[in-house]
Amino acid sequence: MPTISMFYGIIVRMYFAPKEHPPPHFHVYYGEHKATIDIRTCEVIQGNLPKKQTKLVLAWAELHQDELTADWELVMNGEEPFKIQPLQ
Repeated sequence: MPTISMFYGIIVRMYFAPKEHPPPHFHVYYGEHKATIDIRTCEVIQGNLPKKQTKLVLAWAELHQDELTADWELVMNGEEPFKIQPLQ
């Protein structure tokens, strides 16, 4: 599963198809926590993160929604996603 971004100890990844499934989403890891984020709504759809990290990830997702959507299309075609600028 390629890592597409890392910031403040948060790792953002996307799986390649055919393991993936709708809705378009990405996976977030922070220590022992993990969550799945819907790209279209920028909401946590599975798992959980600490409150601060959730806010950071959702803000980052909103800023990079178009890039995340483009990466989703790539991984659904079995292609390597592009790296996305971390939150600064």
